Amino acid sequence: MSLIHDDLPSIDNDDLRRGKPACHKVFGENVAILAGDALLACAFEHLAASTKGVSPTRVVRATVELAKSAGAEGVAGGQVMDVSSEGLSSEVGLERVELIHLRKSAALLEGAVVLGAIVGGGSDEEVERLRMFGRCVGLMGQIVNDILDVTKSTAELGKTTGKDLVVDKLTYPKVLGMDKSKEIAQKLVEDSKEILAGFDTPKAAPLCAVTNYIAGKIN
Repeated sequence: MSLIHDDLPSIDNDDLRRGKPACHKVFGENVAILAGDALLACAFEHLAASTKGVSPTRVVRATVELAKSAGAEGVAGGQVMDVSSEGLSSEVGLERVELIHLRKSAALLEGAVVLGAIVGGGSDEEVERLRMFGRCVGLMGQIVNDILDVTKSTAELGKTTGKDLVVDKLTYPKVLGMDKSKEIAQKLVEDSKEILAGFDTPKAAPLCAVTNYIAGKIN
């Protein structure tokens, strides 16, 4: 849902996604909007229908988390901040850039991790630790995307690069420069792995793999 809507002409106006024409280029903007809406509905349907054996309290808690991650406190609110910040001076500061990235990107990854912790029976402490993991990796992932938009080609990434510069988006490289952006991304990788250190190593391995995969894109 988020990727389909992100590519729309009224948002990022991107014709490519993973090396293929974006949904709105193939099926039209009207169908792309409806496809995104349908996928969002499917997420709630799946959460309600596929949690047999999970306590109603946990299902409701997970539903609230899903709504927050997709709504005004999450990706939708972040996208509003993102498009309304285009063209602003880099002097607006890191705090605004970080808030945009935390909402438009990190919120969904954080939500995915937290939902798994909740329906999987995690304690409140475990849920919150994994929330911080998701937030770190999500923010790191967006910083990596900011860097790749400047350093990689469209063919390498499978989506149009250089667009952040064209529309003058607020990004980490714009505000802090490339070297500092890479330094922050690496620190987030270390923080993420430190958070996972207290969990069972084999069970945490997939999350470590996700972290390494995202971070490895800039190497």
